[in-house]
Amino acid sequence: QHWGFFFTPNDRIYIFVIINSMPIKVLLESKKINLILSRLVCELIENHKDFNDTVLIGLQPRGVFLFNEIIKVFKNKHPDLNIKSGILDFTFFRDDFRRSEKTLSANSSQINFTIENKRIVLIDDVLFTGRSIKAAMSAIDSYGRPKSIELLVLVDRRFKREIPVEANYFGTKIDTFKGDKVKVVWDKKNINNKVFIES
Repeated sequence: QHWGFFFTPNDRIYIFVIINSMPIKVLLESKKINLILSRLVCELIENHKDFNDTVLIGLQPRGVFLFNEIIKVFKNKHPDLNIKSGILDFTFFRDDFRRSEKTLSANSSQINFTIENKRIVLIDDVLFTGRSIKAAMSAIDSYGRPKSIELLVLVDRRFKREIPVEANYFGTKIDTFKGDKVKVVWDKKNINNKVFIES
């Protein structure tokens, strides 16, 4: 942003601020997101049946919001299924943990059970370079050796991968330019959820 000032004839000073606004393109809104959530849950049920050996894991920090919405759909539309779930923080397993100038703050993990020989579904909001998922897969080993690991994301940003990671379940796939930011905003009342690109 830029700022400046000018004088009026009566010697009053007015300060003005010019904010460089970034173009925003809305990709998804609440109605479409809700349909996607229902579809993703149906795909999970198709592949995991009764969920006896399956654990859903939300990734801190942003994946937890999507994780909570997925759990809500299960409870509201499929209350007969007993879903085992947890939350994972992978901060200390990030490959930039010791390299970042900014101090990285860890969030809490909530996994009070073993995942030995379980089918794990990691849940995150946006898949981009794949580095976060790589860190999460390293972190999950602390809780046991899973039978398999799958990935569910709301947005898959194609063609920007730095690690060979792909989503098994995704809400939408998009192509973006270098420098674009994909943001997911969750409204507490689920009325104004949005996914948008900031260029």
